Amino acid sequence: MFETFKPTWMVKTAYAISPAALKKAGIRAVFSDLDNTLTAWNNPNGTPEMRVWMKELHDAGIPLIVISNNNVRRVSRAVKSLNLPFMARAFKPLSFGITRARKKLGLDPDEVLMVGDQLMTDVCAANQAGVRSALVQPLVKTDKWDTQINRFFEKRVMKQLKRQYPEQMKWREKIND
Repeated sequence: MFETFKPTWMVKTAYAISPAALKKAGIRAVFSDLDNTLTAWNNPNGTPEMRVWMKELHDAGIPLIVISNNNVRRVSRAVKSLNLPFMARAFKPLSFGITRARKKLGLDPDEVLMVGDQLMTDVCAANQAGVRSALVQPLVKTDKWDTQINRFFEKRVMKQLKRQYPEQMKWREKIND
């Protein structure tokens, strides 16, 4: 049961996932959660570090697509200055948004990486869609009220995953550590 929430990798930040490591792993596209993964939920403008990472992905020919449970208006407003494609109303932890975006790119599941800060939505949706996942630490310590509920359950699930998979469930600097 807990395998549904087990990430492929646990990386401290999305920005540490290099295009070279992605290509080595056969990954041709990165899907990313928005809030507290790509940008802080309360600062949609992002950071210079995020923009450098986005440029590195772009220069390597690896598309970055935002997969968010937020509505179109909210996501559109958040990514407008970033000039990123997005899939709103993804219904994570269900796989609909990830699968739609993957098929739109014409990619197989093993060619996609979903990056997110939540086991209960991002990682679960990635596993449901059959794509690899990178769980990252939230960019800021605060969350929207509805995410706080997920965090409560996530702590218990993480504890069990660490018990079952002690070597795999460790924070790393990059995906191939």
